[in-house]
Amino acid sequence: MTPEPAQMPRIPRPVWFLGWTSLFTDAATEMIYPLLPVYLSRVLGASAVSLGIIEGVAEGVNSLLKVLSGYWSDRVQRRRPIVIGGYALSSIARPFIAVTTTWPQVLVIRALDRVGKGVRGAPRDVLLARFATPATRGRIYGFHRAMDHTGAIVGPLVATAILFFAPERYRLLFALTVIPGAIAVALLFFVDEEAAAGESTNPPNNEPANRRTAEPRTPEPRTTSEARIPARVIALLGVLLVFGLGNSADAFLLLRLSDALGGATYVPLLWAGIHVVKASLSTWGGGLSDRFGRKRMIIAGWIVYALVYFAFAMSTSAPVFIAWFLFYGVYFALSEGAEKALVADLTPAERRGAAFGWYNATTGIGALIASVLFGELYEHFGAPVAFMTGAALAGVAAVLLVFIPTDTIKDSDVRNPGHQ
Repeated sequence: MTPEPAQMPRIPRPVWFLGWTSLFTDAATEMIYPLLPVYLSRVLGASAVSLGIIEGVAEGVNSLLKVLSGYWSDRVQRRRPIVIGGYALSSIARPFIAVTTTWPQVLVIRALDRVGKGVRGAPRDVLLARFATPATRGRIYGFHRAMDHTGAIVGPLVATAILFFAPERYRLLFALTVIPGAIAVALLFFVDEEAAAGESTNPPNNEPANRRTAEPRTPEPRTTSEARIPARVIALLGVLLVFGLGNSADAFLLLRLSDALGGATYVPLLWAGIHVVKASLSTWGGGLSDRFGRKRMIIAGWIVYALVYFAFAMSTSAPVFIAWFLFYGVYFALSEGAEKALVADLTPAERRGAAFGWYNATTGIGALIASVLFGELYEHFGAPVAFMTGAALAGVAAVLLVFIPTDTIKDSDVRNPGHQ
């Protein structure tokens, strides 16, 4: 039985450190991201197509590396050093946007930033799974996403303050992102990877199963080549790819917003506002998936996504755009934690690194194609056509997800050919 809110288990200490790392990293990233479309178009003279190429390639590189990183982490069984390396690379590369003079230079730096994200993504998600039980996975992943989104509130607010006192000083702003990046990497040294395994095998005798802070684990073999990712996970990834083909970079939403508002002055504040929605609701949304099922929450999130994109295609007034943009945060709250928890549910523990790698690769490949396609549609056919295309693909994916079996696979099933 799902515990009442007052009985909810505490978030484990290592999950807090991983959360704070994500908060500072996202603060650094989001000091740049909402201003990137304006910087590219007005300072560097880049087009919407260039923006699509930059975001698509960056996310594509990120996602492909998550596959390799996931397999690597399954083999070496040491996730924290990989996670530290990934965060460090992003923190070093990101501030160099301050010295760019052409959009291809921005592309290279964004790609390096996303390489770091690709290296750390799957191993970090596996670490989070080690501190969760099947009954708390949605909440743990939702909490981590909430910390991400809290960083995305702080970042734009800091950016707005800097630009208020130093108008148009984009390069100074970008250079200052080195500070939160360094703090993020330092926090990772407080995450005890060995404690995760110890807690999972030795819970207090007087603590009920749903209060355990780590998932019961079987010994993870050094060689996992004989174990395959379950077929239902592959089917799930196929549906996620369909959704991903319509899930273009949020930079296009920001571009549409700046056009509707007549400038970019308030765009960082709105970007912070949507992350208030995400941060406020993500832990709750992940918890809903623990109670009512992952599939239901994901479908609900995708329906919200389709409605927002349809509204961005049809709306004409600035207040309406703002309202729908803030409502867009509900999509993330309902789907992000639930998607990762579902991948963990359906995959044996010894293959989760690979499964999360493929999960992130699928979403990234979708983002690559979607962003380039969206840029072409936006530039040559107009924003309404581009946004309607995204809404339609989200609707198709929601229907397809209904037919994917989502019974939880136990770790012991890894050697059962019926699940391969």
